[in-house]
Amino acid sequence: MENKLYYQDAYIQAFTAKVLKQEQDSAGKWYACLNQTAFYPTGGGQPHDLGTLAEQTVINVEEIDGEIRHYLVGPLQEICGEISGNIDWERRLDHMQQHAGQHILSASFDHLFEYKTIGFHLGAELLTIDLETENLTQQQVQKAEALANQIILENRPIEIKWVTEEELSQFSLRKETKVKEDIRLVIIPDFDYNGCGGTHPTTTGEVNSIKVLDWERQKKKVRVQFVCGNRVLKQLGQKQKVLLELTKILNAPEKEMEQAALRLLENNKTLEKELEQTQENLLHYEAQDLLGKSNQNEQKLISEVFIDRSIQDLQKLARIITAEDDTAIVYFVSQNENRLQVVCARGTAGTESMKKVIAKALPLIKGKGGGNDSFAQGGGEAMISAEQMLQHILKTAQ
Repeated sequence: MENKLYYQDAYIQAFTAKVLKQEQDSAGKWYACLNQTAFYPTGGGQPHDLGTLAEQTVINVEEIDGEIRHYLVGPLQEICGEISGNIDWERRLDHMQQHAGQHILSASFDHLFEYKTIGFHLGAELLTIDLETENLTQQQVQKAEALANQIILENRPIEIKWVTEEELSQFSLRKETKVKEDIRLVIIPDFDYNGCGGTHPTTTGEVNSIKVLDWERQKKKVRVQFVCGNRVLKQLGQKQKVLLELTKILNAPEKEMEQAALRLLENNKTLEKELEQTQENLLHYEAQDLLGKSNQNEQKLISEVFIDRSIQDLQKLARIITAEDDTAIVYFVSQNENRLQVVCARGTAGTESMKKVIAKALPLIKGKGGGNDSFAQGGGEAMISAEQMLQHILKTAQ
């Protein structure tokens, strides 16, 4: 562990080291291995550090086959002698706050309700823990969050202790460790004892605060979403900005915003229904107009070309016409940019097969569609004009 400087002191931001080797992996990515490093590699739910080595950007850090690989945007130009390394401290501190905060919140749920943490993820914006329970109430969340923030406020020490497997029996661990040697315990005295390989601050006060944002049931567990430290302020700032914009848009103070939004949604639903009814009425008027223009023989033939009409509109219009007059035959073609849409329908008094009519038309436009003897539709590429398609249908349907 001597070469892992982040275990000696998680606050190290700059260091010097010698390059042991520099190579490309199987994917052609350059990496360097050092005799010592302060760069934390991905592991234990905590993402890797970022920073620079000899002014070359470090884009990833992984521990593979017992060696810590520092992946770089390109090879180091000088690998003789010592080189300097610099940690992205803002990212490191954030990870320290989040990881310690996770320990505190998980221990709070454990102390209060005996809910074990069975999963943990530290993301770029949020953290999640998976609790071994199928139900979680608002009251329980509030109690766990309050206890966690009380532990932070007390500014308790966060201690690191290396122990052997035999020595583990001396500690009341929150969960069993998977590691059998070089066991590293992260301890908040009289509150939490947990095996962990991540980086943490030296006191709980440095976590600043914890805020639970949301939770949801997933199969036989509950996933809790939260933030710690500086992320709490960031979340507050983002949400406050959204709230201020909404107060302007809804013309309502923050406390009345929910009711204002509900009223707006209800008004929209009413307007949507009215618009839908108006569109339906227009289709009926259009159907009557088309029926009036059709020939007055025993069987009414209604054929029309449209521009930029949806197939749903054409289907509704055709059904209204055939419902109004059971002798009607309807052939509609609409051109929408580089596509043609076709609808064929007949009333109950007719005997023609609309399925056969559409089957003869669609090959002209490499189209697909289907239906039955009384109603069929389809569409394809506009390889011919809408007028040409309609003429083809009229000719083949005779």
